This record gives sequence, structure tokens and C-alpha cells, in this order.
Amino acid sequence: MMYIHYCPSCHKIHMLNGHKQYCPRCEKNLVELKIDYMTYTEMDAKERAELEANCAIPEELDKIKTTYRMVKYSKWYKEMQQEQAKAQEESTDSKS
Repeated sequence: MMYIHYCPSCHKIHMLNGHKQYCPRCEKNLVELKIDYMTYTEMDAKERAELEANCAIPEELDKIKTTYRMVKYSKWYKEMQQEQAKAQEESTDSKS
């Protein structure tokens, strides 16, 4: 499925498949928006510009963002956790 994300660092709206966490442009954290793909694609240029402008305002962004609740069950998240655990073990071992 396609989801609408906003990158606060590069101030861009991205349509990405899946619940992505990192911006494909700058690789910083993304914010997933509540707006669905079909609604976004049906917006005209003016409405999209207004949405992007609202995303740049932190208070407005808080109102239109959502949190992907199932992230801890996704494959990539589990792999990331395992990699972090290995890195911690290696750093602990190297200090000993």
C-alpha cells in the first residue's frame, strides 16, 4: 500500500509504499501523515501546497501525523533491533 509521508528536514511530501521510517532523499526520519493515498492524489496543486505548508508548522504537523503502531512487528524493525544488540555486544566485548 502507498502511504503519504513528510520529511521535516527537507520539507518534502513523499508517497512511499509501506510504512517507511527514513527519507529517501536525505535519509533522516519521516513523519507518516493521516491522509490516505487516494485523497492525496485527488488534491489539486493548491491543496497539495497548503498541505505541505501546514506540515512545515510543528503544531499543524502534530494534528495531521499518525504513528504506525505495528512497527515493532515488522521484519525490518526486528532486524534493526538484532543489529543494534550485536553492536552493543561488540562494543562491550572490545571494552573488556
